[in-house]
Amino acid sequence: MDAFYASVELCDRPELAGKPVVVGGRADRRGVIAAASYAARAFGVHSAMPTAQAQRLCPELVLLPADFDKYTRVSQQIMAIFQRYTPLVEPLSLDEAFLDVAGCERLFGDAVAIGHAIKADILRETGLVASIGVAPSKFLAKLASGLDKPDGFRVIQPEEVRAVLDPLPVSAIFGVGERTAKRLEALGVTTVSQLASRPREEVMREFGASGAWIHDLAHGIDPRRVNPRREEKSHGLERTFEKDTADHEELRLLLYEFCEEVSHELRHRGLRGRTVTLKARYADFRTITRSRTVELPVNNGKRIYATARELLERIPPGPLRLLGVQVSNLSDVRAPVQSSLFGGLETSEKEKEDAKLERATAATDRLRARFGAGTVVPGSLLSRASLRVRAREGERGG
Repeated sequence: MDAFYASVELCDRPELAGKPVVVGGRADRRGVIAAASYAARAFGVHSAMPTAQAQRLCPELVLLPADFDKYTRVSQQIMAIFQRYTPLVEPLSLDEAFLDVAGCERLFGDAVAIGHAIKADILRETGLVASIGVAPSKFLAKLASGLDKPDGFRVIQPEEVRAVLDPLPVSAIFGVGERTAKRLEALGVTTVSQLASRPREEVMREFGASGAWIHDLAHGIDPRRVNPRREEKSHGLERTFEKDTADHEELRLLLYEFCEEVSHELRHRGLRGRTVTLKARYADFRTITRSRTVELPVNNGKRIYATARELLERIPPGPLRLLGVQVSNLSDVRAPVQSSLFGGLETSEKEKEDAKLERATAATDRLRARFGAGTVVPGSLLSRASLRVRAREGERGG
C-alpha cells in the first residue's frame, strides 16, 4: 500500500488532500514519523524520522496521531480482497503481503490480470491506492512493487531479471544493510551486476552464509515459498520518553504497563512465549538488551513483568530515553505444556494461584473486549490510566 497510514487518514479527511500529511508522535514527546504522504516526502520527510526534524524540513507539515485500530480494520478489508483470489496469502505487515496465484488462472486469468483486478478492488472498496509487483519469486515481486511507486504496477518476466537487477545498487538486495553495503563497497562492489559477477565462493568467504543468500538474490534466485501460516516470532512494545528519566519507580510502572499490553496482545493472538527481553536506551543513545528464558511459556502480564523487572534491576543505573519489553520463543496456546515430572498428586498452592490468575485474566479480557481497553487496569496503574485519559481529552479539546 502507498503511504498506508497517511493514506487512510486522507480518506477520512479529504480536505487535507495535497497537503504534506504525516502520521506520528508529537515533537515535544520525542515522537517519530510512522508514515508520510507523498506531498510530505517531497520535502525530504520520511518514516522513522524524528518529528522535530520533519517539522524543520516542512513547517507546514500536518501531523496526525496514529490510530492503529483503524489501520488494522482497513488492513483486514484488504487482506479479505486478497483471499478472494488465492488462499496462499502471506501478510508481511498491515499494508503488505505476498500472494501465490499459481493455479488460479482458470478462475481469474493470469498473474497480471489478477494483479490489476486486486488493485481495482482495493481502490473501489477502500479508496486507497496499492502498488503491485508481479514476478517469478518473492524477492523479485517485492522489488517490483517498489519500482514505480506511487500507484505502481511492475511486471518482471523471467527473461527480464538481469536487465532489471544489474543497474540497481547493492542496497536493493534484501539483507544488504548499511554495514554490508559499506563492506561490499570496500571490495569495489556497488551494483547488483558487480555482486552477481563475483564468484559465489568468494562472496561466501567474505560474508559467510549470508554471502550465499545475497549472491543468489543478485541472480534473482529465491526459493522461498509463500507461507500463509507464517509464524509470528515475537511481540513487544517500546516507548521513547518525553524526558530522560532515572526514576526507578516510574520505570517499573511503565514496564508493568508495557507487560500488560504485550500480554493482552499475545492472548488476543492465541500465543504465549518463554523468552522475555528488556531493551533500554540511555541518554547518550547507548542501547542494551537483557533476556531471560523461563521454564514454561507465559502470556500473563504479571508473569511477564516478574521476569522483566528482574532484568530491569540488572541494567546499569542512569537516565533512560527509551524502555521496551519483548516476548519471543512463541508457541500456540493450544500446544501442550510439559508438566513437572516430580509434581505431587495434589494440586500445589502455586497451581491454585495460577488457575485463579487465569480466571481473573480471562474475565478482564472479556470486559476489555466489550467496553474498551481502559475499562479494567491493575490498581498500581490507575494513576497512569487517569493521566492518559486526561491527556487524550486535552488533545481532543485542543
